[in-house]
Amino acid sequence: MEDYKYTAIVEWIKDYIASNGLKPNDRFLTEKELCTIHNVSRQTVRQALMQLERDNILCRVRGSGTFIKSTVSEVSEPGLNVDGSSVGVISTYFSDYIFPHIVTGIEKVLNDAGLPMQLSITHNQVTEETQALKSMIARGVRGLIVEPSKSALPNPNTELYREIKMNRIPLVFFNAKYPWADFPCVAMDDEAAGKLVTDHLFDCGHRNIAGLFLMDDIQGHKRYSGFINSCIAHGRKDSEKYVVWYSSAEKKDLFVNSKNRILELLGKVTAVVCYNDLLAANLLRFCRENAISVPDDISVTGIDDSSYAELCDVPLTTVRHPHRRLGEAAAKELLRLMDNNGAEPEDIIFTPELIVRDSVKKLDGAESSAAIRMA
Repeated sequence: MEDYKYTAIVEWIKDYIASNGLKPNDRFLTEKELCTIHNVSRQTVRQALMQLERDNILCRVRGSGTFIKSTVSEVSEPGLNVDGSSVGVISTYFSDYIFPHIVTGIEKVLNDAGLPMQLSITHNQVTEETQALKSMIARGVRGLIVEPSKSALPNPNTELYREIKMNRIPLVFFNAKYPWADFPCVAMDDEAAGKLVTDHLFDCGHRNIAGLFLMDDIQGHKRYSGFINSCIAHGRKDSEKYVVWYSSAEKKDLFVNSKNRILELLGKVTAVVCYNDLLAANLLRFCRENAISVPDDISVTGIDDSSYAELCDVPLTTVRHPHRRLGEAAAKELLRLMDNNGAEPEDIIFTPELIVRDSVKKLDGAESSAAIRMA
């Protein structure tokens, strides 16, 4: 995707160096590898590498490759940029799923306003969020755009957010916000999204519907709320017994560690609402490995309309997340608050849109199922 900006790749490379413990003189990734990872042109990658050379982090040797010159901490600690001209953006992830689109939207608006962006990735870890917030405050950023980490759990950063509020630093959350946080949020209506896909399954004649939801993010709670409200509205008040909750730490191994539990669940239902498209894609793979046909044996829905939705084995019925438009709206709301620090903050909530593809089977009698829905 050519919309990646080289500055975002610069931050990704810094994060890659730190998380992999690379040392001076270690060989770094090639231009070709970086182009493949980020799906951008070689020119964009070269811009990022040139910036990192100027920052004395990388050193390119003609005919030999690219090497680590200094660690990120060695370069960044002595002289922080405290010019107060930039905006700090803190995201849980960046390199895949819907996050590049959101960050691209943010960066476009900030670039148009002549404001550089400092990007930090937390990997959905509150301790990394702590470090990112402290670094941004120390650098004197003019404003912050933050995606919270593990937003459904108690958070140790309340004092930092209180400090940000007291110092009148404008801040906008995106995708979700902490329940106690007194800052605006730009997000999709996650509760409506959960209800939308579940209503669609009932309209297609399904009655026993399972749900797989993330427990430590507010988005998971809201999507579950939409799911269960749809079930109740359709007279299925026992649907909670078909719900599986999982944590962020479990998501990679959910279908390995809980194989028997998932197989037992799939034997009791005809459809599954997944927390997001990535989980749905993993469920499709699990079904294929266990000789379960989608949608003939089981119907599957996702949420977010990510690249996984169209590229997986069975194109997913899902809900479209506003992606780049959400990022643009978050940046515009921050600019509004920065221009008028006394302005009343406003939440911006996008209405979800159902995208129907091939992963849902319409059962016999589905034409009359919509009439079951209660007001």
